[in-house]
Amino acid sequence: MGDSARLTLDLDALAANHAVLRETAAGAEVAPVLKSDAYGLGAGPVARRLWAEGARTFFVARLAEGVALRATLGPERPAAIQVLDGFPRGAGPTLAAAGLTPALSSLPQIDAAAAFAAAQGRRLAVTLHVDTGMNRQGLGLPEVRALAQSPDRLRGLDVDLLMSHLGSGSEPENPRNARQLVQFLEARALFPEARASLAASSGIFLSPDYRFDLVRPGISLYGGGPREIRDPRIRAVATLTAPILDIRTVAPGEAIGYGESVRVERPTRLAVVAAGYSDGVIRAAKGGCAWFAGARRRLLAVNMDILAIEIGDTPAAPGDEVELLGPNALLDDLAAAAGTVAHEVLVRLSLRAERTYLGEA
Repeated sequence: MGDSARLTLDLDALAANHAVLRETAAGAEVAPVLKSDAYGLGAGPVARRLWAEGARTFFVARLAEGVALRATLGPERPAAIQVLDGFPRGAGPTLAAAGLTPALSSLPQIDAAAAFAAAQGRRLAVTLHVDTGMNRQGLGLPEVRALAQSPDRLRGLDVDLLMSHLGSGSEPENPRNARQLVQFLEARALFPEARASLAASSGIFLSPDYRFDLVRPGISLYGGGPREIRDPRIRAVATLTAPILDIRTVAPGEAIGYGESVRVERPTRLAVVAAGYSDGVIRAAKGGCAWFAGARRRLLAVNMDILAIEIGDTPAAPGDEVELLGPNALLDDLAAAAGTVAHEVLVRLSLRAERTYLGEA
């Protein structure tokens, strides 16, 4: 429809980002994170293209995401799929049927997985998730030490991977990173036969000490800089555009949109654009920038279905396209304007915008 927002997803750009991450990882396996429907961009098309680029291990959050990903990849793409939620109650049959690997993050999960393996009479491949200081998910170091000293508790479980997650990887100078590394090295020494993984997108760009055997990029695959600012090595994958509906001039002293938080001090010519927070443009991003006619344009107001940008005396007409997110209206910039992170900007993109995939596998 001519009055709708459009979301173009460039899988060639995704592949280029994957190549940058693979080169930076310098030999570590690159295992993409596809949770939340590949950060809102479509796990099916994204996974199939990344498989074509050589990815063989993927991470999801929910059990249902793993089941759906296994189905969309099909038997011709026998990927290893890791479930970050681990072993929720009653998950054993579903994990086994879909060939998913749980990332176990607590002693009760370990006990449940071991009991399931015993009941099935076969070994179960698992990942151990260790908390090294993020205080979110994972076994504490005392629990890891106890497991290493009581191997019977892991009976029937093949620990293929030991993983943790950096809490401040986007801040290279933050001493928290080094503290987490020290704790992870201690945990790794207790399970020397397992592969190790500590780095997500930001951690890949820290020193080689953080890369280990496998890295788990998420946001930088999809266009976000590893330090939450623009990185010229990373290409935009998602481009959200919408047409201008109307051009109007607002007199000095007048307010724009709901409330009176946006009031102009001079005659202001603006374009009313056919997109809003129903399409995923975060309402708090007013004050950020869109891109129109070769220049950045201030985002004045975001409502449910329309938004307003300042265009000065630039020629414009209804139907002209405005880039709200993409190679010029940068993902990290929009996130900063909204006081959030690139991850949230992407997962909020709605299905109302017409989607087009470029470079599908």
